[in-house]
Amino acid sequence: MCGILFSNIRTINKISFDAALELMDHRGPDATGYFSQHGIQMGHKRLKIQDLDSRSNQPFHSSCGTYICIFNGEIYNFKELAQSHSIETKTTSDTEVLIELYAMYGEKMLPMLNGMFAFLILDTRDGSYFVARDRLGIKPLYVYSSSQGVVVSSEVAPILGLISKVELDEVGIRQYRKLRSFFNDRTLYKNVSMFPAAQFLYSNSLFDRKKCKKYWEIDFSFDSEVEDEEVESLLISAVNFRNLSDVPVGTYLSGGLDSTIITSLASQTDSWTVGFHDHNEYEYAGLAAGYSGTTHHEVDVAYKDFIPTMESIIRKRMEPLSVPNEVLLYLMTKQVRTKNTVVLSGEGADELFFGYDRIFWWASNNSWSVESFDKYYSYGTNPDLEIIEDVMDGYSHYQSALEKTSAFFQINHLHGLLRRLDNSTMLNSVEGRVPFVDHRLVELMASASFDYRTGLGSNVKAPLKRIFKDKIIESAITRKKIGFPVPIDKIFVNQGNDKKQPMDLWLDYNMDYLINKVLT
Repeated sequence: MCGILFSNIRTINKISFDAALELMDHRGPDATGYFSQHGIQMGHKRLKIQDLDSRSNQPFHSSCGTYICIFNGEIYNFKELAQSHSIETKTTSDTEVLIELYAMYGEKMLPMLNGMFAFLILDTRDGSYFVARDRLGIKPLYVYSSSQGVVVSSEVAPILGLISKVELDEVGIRQYRKLRSFFNDRTLYKNVSMFPAAQFLYSNSLFDRKKCKKYWEIDFSFDSEVEDEEVESLLISAVNFRNLSDVPVGTYLSGGLDSTIITSLASQTDSWTVGFHDHNEYEYAGLAAGYSGTTHHEVDVAYKDFIPTMESIIRKRMEPLSVPNEVLLYLMTKQVRTKNTVVLSGEGADELFFGYDRIFWWASNNSWSVESFDKYYSYGTNPDLEIIEDVMDGYSHYQSALEKTSAFFQINHLHGLLRRLDNSTMLNSVEGRVPFVDHRLVELMASASFDYRTGLGSNVKAPLKRIFKDKIIESAITRKKIGFPVPIDKIFVNQGNDKKQPMDLWLDYNMDYLINKVLT
């Protein structure tokens, strides 16, 4: 897990580039790497996970000497790929296997990869570059494009540090105020976009979104017979892959179904939970930890620390936070770092098994209606159906409300959760891994029927409960789903308009603080 930075804008000098790269020191405090050629600059911040030796530092050169790679993420099946493609390695890192596969196959290597990744490979012969991002967008990648060239970065802040003028994107602001996140590759800033997930690009100089090509797409057919044994086998494999590490691994554990399953399968030493002294899940998490035999850690957050911590995160990221529990994730992960450099998390299970029961129950029993989707999904009360219609335009080819909703949650909603996890973990130099977002499991469940996922519509996450009913503590299966609660009304009680709804207070405070206190 690392931070990458690339620029082919000739007017950017090394001093400015180095300063921008340092803004991501939290993503990789273990080593800093730099390469330049004919106005092209590549920078890397390394967090050592696989092969702790300096021989695996980046930028990493291919054995043929033609290609140079900067890579953020993990390729979990790199050992199997090295063996099956007869790659003779000098390191034990996935980076070497990645660049050698590219030298052999070009973009055709992408479907071979099981992992989370965002990388850029430079061809030293002509200065052209290849960019790719993992299937579900687990690892972030931002692009700034102008007539002078591009900047590619793991975070927004380094880009803003390199460009002279920052302009806000009004559509992006509307997306955030309505839906608490950004969609269709937008960000808060004009000319700064997210590189699209499951796509790649070859370019000689500039960034052209229209030239990005998909290498993977989900088939939401809902017409396949799925067996519990298939789900269990793939989930076990996904957790085993994500246990691969040369540094200590821990797990988040709330005591709910998803985190309890992962903690049980991972069989790691440490588990972690977070809360306020009067508002937490400590009891359920403690029961699950005792059943799984982990050394469990409770991280208690003081109410007085919430807003200052939130503001600190916004200043570092130069973006608003998506949900209030992102602050708690950050503070918990700060403690995780004292023992673990890798942590497993449960993002993705609700999307696979229709854990958001209210909206999926509506979608399965009604025709599509943007007004109804707004009612069941939107977070702020700000009326802006035009934004929802724009966000959902990419799903117009789906016929039913269930297909549209399922695709949206698996692609767009999940992406927001993955950004939350990446931001919270990487700000603390910890790598977050998500077994439920293994693309093999996503492919399998995308075709599963509504009845299979929900037990004829009456049992949330029915397959997981059946599969693990005799393998995890009973309370994780029988307890009511409560999410990750934060008492916003209590935290923001003295922060302005008390007549606002809690989520409106949250969204407005984030955006107003960033625009009026950070960007001015």
